Amino acid sequence: MTRYWVLLLSALFSFCVQADAVQNTMDHGDFGPFMRSLNNTSYGYQVIEDVTRTAIINSAPTKLIEKFEVHPGDCYWNKGWNDCEQDRERSELSEQKKTTPAGSDAWYGWSIYFPEDFPNVYPTKTALGQFHQANSHPIWMFQNGRGGYHLDDHISGTKKNYELINEADLRGRWHKIEVHARWEKDDSGVFQVWVNGEQKVDYQGPTMDADIVYFKYGVYRSFLSRYKQARQLNAVPPQIVYYSNVKRGKNRASLQP
Repeated sequence: MTRYWVLLLSALFSFCVQADAVQNTMDHGDFGPFMRSLNNTSYGYQVIEDVTRTAIINSAPTKLIEKFEVHPGDCYWNKGWNDCEQDRERSELSEQKKTTPAGSDAWYGWSIYFPEDFPNVYPTKTALGQFHQANSHPIWMFQNGRGGYHLDDHISGTKKNYELINEADLRGRWHKIEVHARWEKDDSGVFQVWVNGEQKVDYQGPTMDADIVYFKYGVYRSFLSRYKQARQLNAVPPQIVYYSNVKRGKNRASLQP
């Protein structure tokens, strides 16, 4: 057996084991099982007890939290995509069963925590949650960009950008994100976002242009060479982000921990 096939089989086994572990240890509401996406490092994804709790900041809404960590060189491949050849690194979880079609109405929620030393690596793009489409492109992406936390609209012709959390308020505290989506290819679609209880996005119009939508979250870095060239460095620094209470449900109340 060649080294390529050994690595590939090892990765597939790791993904399947991790998907089961995620489903068994975390309450993801109406979501089905998740699998790791193009990363199989031991440190890349871990379920741990809340390490963010202190006397002066808010704690995670759940006792167990999800830690995503990306180091330089953390790229991998599958039969349809190769991050190593596409100037990318990541550690993400992806819905294993991609079964959300047009006409679906759902609520999504998660809490996210950026450590005090979380580095901004612009002009490399750092995605921190995305609604993707099966056999097509992402449509809604949560990004770090120049700073802060914002939503990129990839469905409209203008590709509008919504600021959700500014750079000054980003680090050292938990932020609660709630999304209501009506998945439609026509103007009956809805995409609404609340951050810490305040509505930030109220979009009406097409919310997808393919047949199936699915959710991914973690840390996903694109165009690594931009940062390296801008800073005259050989690598993009490591990044760690924590998530808690990642859920999908039929209504807003179902997102509670």
